Amino acid sequence: MRRIRRQSRRIEIFKGTIASTTEIGPVRIFDTTLRDGEQSPRTSFSYDEKRQIAERLDDMGTHVIEAGFPVNSEAEFEAVSDIAAATSVTTCGLARVVDKDVEAAIDSGVEMVHVFVSTSDVQLQDSMHATRSDAIERAVKSVKRVKEAGVECMFSPMDATRTEPDFLTEIVEAVSEVDVDWINIPDTCGVATPTAFGETVAAVDDVTDARIDVHAHDDFGLAAANALAGFENGADQAQVSVNGIGERAGNAAYEEVVMAAESMYGVDTGIETEGITGLSRMVEDASDIPVTGNKPVVGRNAFSHESGIHAAGVIENSDTFEPGVMTPEMVGAEREFVLGKHTGTHSVRKHLEEAGFDPTDDEVRTITKKVKKQGAEKRRVTVGDVERFANEMGVLEEEEVRVR
Repeated sequence: MRRIRRQSRRIEIFKGTIASTTEIGPVRIFDTTLRDGEQSPRTSFSYDEKRQIAERLDDMGTHVIEAGFPVNSEAEFEAVSDIAAATSVTTCGLARVVDKDVEAAIDSGVEMVHVFVSTSDVQLQDSMHATRSDAIERAVKSVKRVKEAGVECMFSPMDATRTEPDFLTEIVEAVSEVDVDWINIPDTCGVATPTAFGETVAAVDDVTDARIDVHAHDDFGLAAANALAGFENGADQAQVSVNGIGERAGNAAYEEVVMAAESMYGVDTGIETEGITGLSRMVEDASDIPVTGNKPVVGRNAFSHESGIHAAGVIENSDTFEPGVMTPEMVGAEREFVLGKHTGTHSVRKHLEEAGFDPTDDEVRTITKKVKKQGAEKRRVTVGDVERFANEMGVLEEEEVRVR
């Protein structure tokens, strides 16, 4: 599919709104929907679903697609290989610091191999059953092998935010000496605050010439904030997943990180953001993980208004009760005025006029009362209901008004 040409859509930020925002850039997006996202409990993508999601990510200009864990199975190896061959962006394969993992990733044909090893004491002792020296030795060996194969290499000290700082520095310096291309700093268990995470990123950046990538988990709802803190402190790239799916509470969400960078920081990520809502729906269907209504950017309520005060303001000027720096059009969504208990006359009039009616003020007020009553009874109110109320009351249509 040919990529749609990006439209100019920068919106002027209101004076003083985010005057303290740190300048960031560049902002690269590493999507791990097909790897960490698929590790969501009770989630599995079919071969065709992985190919379709990868194609959409590619078309939108995503910088890196982590296609999977090649050593996991023959089917996984085949899917990763096919995605690597079919996409124009960098494709990445994951590997533990184990020979068979690394060889499988290299053989899959990806342009980047992402090797990882636990570095926190709790994971080294109770998960890997290895020493710190073992971790360094295996990490260096794996990075060397990837580089010898002529493939770009990313190294990840897993559980970095719970790793003793001096040891984190030691292992980063060790892999840097063998020319690792990227250091990924993962908040594996989602325990970092933005301030602390930013300090960790800056500390790692000070001891390596490799580029910095961050991977934040959302156990406390801080993943997107931590990804942005990473950018503010020297990271070039953030790992994200569509709809934030992933292990436990998930990852930093693709849509949140991209739109925050674009709209709040004013950075051109190069992502075709108009495809975000469609991408979200695709992943929602494939993962069978529902997107909640109040999900930022892609939730059904993200650009919906029911409250009379809010709807009236947005009808007059959408900047009144929306961010102003992000519109539904920017993410391929549509604004909606929802009918219910909290609906006001402005919203009802808008629905009536769009349906072809020309109501009087009294008729609008009467229909609004009917809408509120039905909504208060926890019964859904549709545009069809509003039209029915208007017809029952004999509200004239615009053509009838013109003829009269």
